[in-house]
Amino acid sequence: MRVGGRAEWLLEPKSPDELCRALVEAREQGFPVRMLGGGANLIVQDGVLPGVVIATDCLDRVFRPEVEAKGDPYADELPTSRVAPSSREEDPRLVAWCGASLPGLVRKASELGWAGLEGLVGVPGHLGGGVMMNAGGRWGDLWDVVESVRILTMDGEVKDLARADCDPQYRSGNLGEVVVVAAVLRLTPENPLVVKERAREFLLEKNRVQPVTESSSGCIFKNPNPELSDGRSAGKLIDDLGLKGLARGAAVVSERHGNFIVNRGGATAADVLGLIDEVRERVADATGIRLGIEVRRWLAEE
Repeated sequence: MRVGGRAEWLLEPKSPDELCRALVEAREQGFPVRMLGGGANLIVQDGVLPGVVIATDCLDRVFRPEVEAKGDPYADELPTSRVAPSSREEDPRLVAWCGASLPGLVRKASELGWAGLEGLVGVPGHLGGGVMMNAGGRWGDLWDVVESVRILTMDGEVKDLARADCDPQYRSGNLGEVVVVAAVLRLTPENPLVVKERAREFLLEKNRVQPVTESSSGCIFKNPNPELSDGRSAGKLIDDLGLKGLARGAAVVSERHGNFIVNRGGATAADVLGLIDEVRERVADATGIRLGIEVRRWLAEE
């Protein structure tokens, strides 16, 4: 969204061990702690955000399970060109640390001819945040391919959870107050050309209906219960009320998609947050539906 202030403290761990130490130390010192992935669905308040922000940019490893099995989880990323054709069929899995980018994972899977991630094409952000919020869209969600996750509790305890131990839901991994350290993704072998073409078609469709080239935080609101909204999505409800183009400062409801707010240059976080509240109230007044907020908001009092 390109709005908001700065962090009081910023830590950038380069390994899961450093991530654990950073979290434990910050909490022992009494600081509030926030985890920052790609920031794709995040709005940060203006001014100084008190406490510690732990960024996952340096935790961007992606490798095959056999690399970790050999006792070298910090090895360089295993290039797709070194994956034998037989191995593609035998074990179509990837291990990704929390800082791995979702676009990068989609690209790697397509190169390998492993289906399952194409629905996330065009979705920005990192693996950790994607698992926490069950990122995705009309063509599939991240938890469709998650086999297991490694989490870090706020007390510094590391746990491995199988998918069966979790109950992922719409736009929520349902993991509670934890940090996602890594995940194992199980995909489906398919013809690489077919996987790439499917991803290309999905991306073209997204580019057609979403303001992908403008500064935004993705979809602002969760889609409501279709039984309450007559099957209308959040974007459709906003569009039907004629709220596209509604602005506050330089923040404006996208003319292309009603569930996006874009920064047309010089907007503040206060502009964006105020516009979110106004749209939400107008929809509630007109329809009785109070839209849930999908985008994350970092405020000093939270």
